[in-house]
Amino acid sequence: MTKLALSRRAVLGSAIASRVLPRRSARAQAPTLRLGVMTDLSGPYSSATGINCVHCTRQAVQEFTASRPMNVEIVVADHQNKADIGAGIARKWCDQGDVDAFVDVPSSAVALAVNGIVREKNKVLLSSGAATADLTGKQCSPNTVAWTFDNYMLAKSTGPAVVKAGGDRWFFVTANYVFGHQLQADTTRFVEQAGGKVLGSRVYPFPETTDFSAILVQAQASGANVLGLANSGADSINCIKQAREFGLTKTMRIAALALWNSDMHAVGLDVAQGLVLTETYYWNLNDRTRAFMERIKPKTPDLWPNAIQAGCYGATLHYLKAVADMGVAAAKADGAATMARMKAMPTDDDCFGPGRIREDGRKLTPAYLFQVKSPAESSGPWDTSKVIATTPADQAFRPLAEGGCPLVRG
Repeated sequence: MTKLALSRRAVLGSAIASRVLPRRSARAQAPTLRLGVMTDLSGPYSSATGINCVHCTRQAVQEFTASRPMNVEIVVADHQNKADIGAGIARKWCDQGDVDAFVDVPSSAVALAVNGIVREKNKVLLSSGAATADLTGKQCSPNTVAWTFDNYMLAKSTGPAVVKAGGDRWFFVTANYVFGHQLQADTTRFVEQAGGKVLGSRVYPFPETTDFSAILVQAQASGANVLGLANSGADSINCIKQAREFGLTKTMRIAALALWNSDMHAVGLDVAQGLVLTETYYWNLNDRTRAFMERIKPKTPDLWPNAIQAGCYGATLHYLKAVADMGVAAAKADGAATMARMKAMPTDDDCFGPGRIREDGRKLTPAYLFQVKSPAESSGPWDTSKVIATTPADQAFRPLAEGGCPLVRG
């Protein structure tokens, strides 16, 4: 077996490959399935996606192939949150690397670029980290599944809950690209439907911004009682910490619209306590999620997987089930047919439980509204959150008829 040392140093700035299973004579002539994990290994989303997405993809492959004769390789690349770099990697992987399925692809702009290339080349996109609902809307593809979350779900779960709790005057801090703009627009819709209003917003350059002080001063002066963070990863963490330093939390509550358990660990419960956030996975939800955490923990002892990273596990596992059902050669030959088989098969894994993939490529799963615990409530470093509401899978995401996906027949 070729051993892959998945340290950050090993993967920064380059593509790497690992044969997940040893070569055996019985498999010598069998075709090799290749998975390409394209993620953020060095930028603001690296803790929310990054190396743990690689670990979780590998976990799915290792579990599935433990008793099955299937050759699988994984390649990894850092797209640097730039659509042109992501598109370049995607074309090279398709044309020269014989990659069959793309995993993760965070950053909406990158995902939309890769989505088009995957369709053109008839591969498969297992999107976990991209938030744009366009992947199941105007730009839906017969080759793509959006597994973990999207802007609509985050906005619907978090926005009305904050308004109901008294946060009815909002000011948005918004990342200046597709994800940020869509998240602000979707949240505004649900806030206004719940009786709240938006008093202002400020767009900032992404991913160049780390100092949010001027924006936070403007937010504080707006008269808003909610600071809506239409960003994610390191940007959300910086906003939360700086808002605390500037004293905003004395008069405003923070609605972190795309925050993850890994972010809460980084911020610290003393700062983050009381925040609300939405995820579709949490390690301590039930017996199955706890069992997954025990299996993956040796690979991720210092950064426990969040929903995006768990999504790489769930999506990869379901893809492998479809490939095994079809046969590797047939799956490699036709990505759209493989996705059709994935949609025809019910989904089930330890991270997300049973579910299904809709016609538009939307994986349906419940959305859980969490509140961050106080230090006194927490039993350990990763015991960060408690469930305060659940939206059923069939209600959590945008209705099929509203998305505008051309694959959906009226």
